[in-house]
Amino acid sequence: MNYKTLGIFAIGTLLAASAIAQTNDSVLASHPNFTASCYSLYPEPANIKYTKAPAGYKAFYLSHYGRHGSRYHHSADEYKYLFETLSKADSLGKLTEAGKQALAYTHVLATEAAPRSGDLTQVGVKQHQGIAKRMAKNFPEIFNDRTVAVKNDKGVKNAKVTPHVKAYASTSGRCIVSMAAFVSEFRAQKPKTEVETFSGKSYMKFICPFDWDKLEYSKAKKYTNESDKLWQKVDPQPFLKKLFNDSAYIAKNIDASTFYNRIFEITSLLPGMDKPLLQSIENEAKVPAETFINLFTTEEKITRWKAQNSWWYSVLGTSPLIGKTDGTDFGKNILQNILDEADTVINADTLNAAFNAGETPVAATLRFGHDTGILPLAGLMQLPLASAKISDLSTLHEQWDDFRVIPMAANMQIVFYKAGKTNAKNASKPILVKLLYNEIEQTLPIECGLPENEKKNCPAAPYYRWDDFRTFYSNLLK
Repeated sequence: MNYKTLGIFAIGTLLAASAIAQTNDSVLASHPNFTASCYSLYPEPANIKYTKAPAGYKAFYLSHYGRHGSRYHHSADEYKYLFETLSKADSLGKLTEAGKQALAYTHVLATEAAPRSGDLTQVGVKQHQGIAKRMAKNFPEIFNDRTVAVKNDKGVKNAKVTPHVKAYASTSGRCIVSMAAFVSEFRAQKPKTEVETFSGKSYMKFICPFDWDKLEYSKAKKYTNESDKLWQKVDPQPFLKKLFNDSAYIAKNIDASTFYNRIFEITSLLPGMDKPLLQSIENEAKVPAETFINLFTTEEKITRWKAQNSWWYSVLGTSPLIGKTDGTDFGKNILQNILDEADTVINADTLNAAFNAGETPVAATLRFGHDTGILPLAGLMQLPLASAKISDLSTLHEQWDDFRVIPMAANMQIVFYKAGKTNAKNASKPILVKLLYNEIEQTLPIECGLPENEKKNCPAAPYYRWDDFRTFYSNLLK
């Protein structure tokens, strides 16, 4: 089996997704890996050409939030559940030949994958290394030496210093390892740049403020009515009959919905697994690992994904059916931290500021968290790919797709620009920002605040005046 192809296929299809204006069944049938939902591989960009900054402007700061990379399934018990369910059926002679192959497949998962539940894979490591490498390449001026005013006992004088980077991670191991992978590659690209790394409970308020107990989406009848329509279309029986040879046994002994959903989710993770696990599956099951992805028909994948997609949208997205903003509110602490940190950096970079001896400017703030952080943030900030307002969930996929918003290693980068050197001439020129989502430039719902007779001085998208950016998003936090 070509394990490299298993991963690259998913990446390639996701790359194609970035150019697709609308997702329909035909698109999903052509790109079945989209149906992996939040388990989709990171859509690594290729040959991206960014819009040039206005004349005289150079990037000087970058604010980032990223989801961890590809990982093992979060629950060891669910790996074991699949194996135990199939093992019991096998002991009673209730498995088909495909079922026996699935038994071998789940045995590998229970013995090799379960002990690593929730851990980052090497695929996930490489995703963050790639993002770090491209960040250093795309915005080298942010991390280069710069001349700043430095004060000591003898007064203030200009000195050339190397700015530093601050990186924060969720207390989750996969986020800490994602940060480590990112930082290791970044240091290889920019060896002079010091990187400070942080992880701890005190940082979780702006890395992962999510709390399941604060969500009440299941009480919203408008949502449950629409959602039920989609889940009712998910029929596990044809799939189960591929594995079990006795319908009566299935009816009496198998929780069809639970088994089907667990094996679907865990199998969707396969493209993000490492070669040794895939090889173990092939060795024990005597078929390539991708065989188990293909056990699900294209129609089954699409039907289940539409229901799952609507769940993510309604729980943490911009769904009008919930009647509350509980989901996107989880992005508020993150957004506030982004604004506050930017203010601190900008204030330190003003004309009259001077650094204490030994201090250096902050070039970037990196945050490594979860889908439950970046999804609410993207919706709260009204990004085009995450701001749809859809009541008919059967058509949701045409405007909102979880595989675009929260693939593994999904990330947001806000790049700050200033007009050349810090001096009196440039002091009055506005700081500009642009936002990248999964490294793609975004158009934001922000209007230029200049008077009508000065609108000609407004920057063109994807660039926005920081004052307008800050005002717009600060108002969302009130």
